[in-house]
Amino acid sequence: MAFIEWVMQGTEVSHCNCNIGCPCQFNSLPTHGHCRAYMFMQIDRGHFGEVTLDGVRWGGLFAWPGPIHLGNGTAMVVVDRNASDAQRTAIETIASGKETDPGTLITQIFSTTLSKVLPTQVKSLEFTIDMQKRTARVHVDGLVDGSAECIRNPVTGQPHPVSVKLPQGFEYTEADFLIGSARSAGPIELDFNDTHAHIAKVHWSTHGVVR
Repeated sequence: MAFIEWVMQGTEVSHCNCNIGCPCQFNSLPTHGHCRAYMFMQIDRGHFGEVTLDGVRWGGLFAWPGPIHLGNGTAMVVVDRNASDAQRTAIETIASGKETDPGTLITQIFSTTLSKVLPTQVKSLEFTIDMQKRTARVHVDGLVDGSAECIRNPVTGQPHPVSVKLPQGFEYTEADFLIGSARSAGPIELDFNDTHAHIAKVHWSTHGVVR
């Protein structure tokens, strides 16, 4: 049976509880032995079958009791309240790893590590990324508040830009690494202070990361 063809292009921010750089990006174990994170995205252009995804904002909160690859994780999808029912269903499908070639994309790979998926939250989602200034801001009313900025030199206080390329990465090909803080309310607790974050332009599809 053929998959539904879908694609999305836009910008994303990911933010976790690891030290700056995040060992997971380099196939190492998480800083504190477990992982908690959020990811949010602004879709500039996209579709899921016949459903347009242009302008949709969405994301998720995640928690694993150990390294991600050992599983038993919990996830909760968040979709902006301006999305239509059809768009929300499309995002839920993609976020759950369905209609995607196995092993090709972060959503599909992470879906295999989850033991609990909480009900989708439909909320007002404020989201800004400035790729030039290397800043990001996320606010979901009553759920999560996070911000990130360019890493700074600890002596001079001047910006210390860091970009990382993953030519075969399943999330992005190139990302800017940042430092950030965040707090959440609800079933997935996030309490980040000067921890790793990254922003990237992404191009995802049924068949994985488009390069």
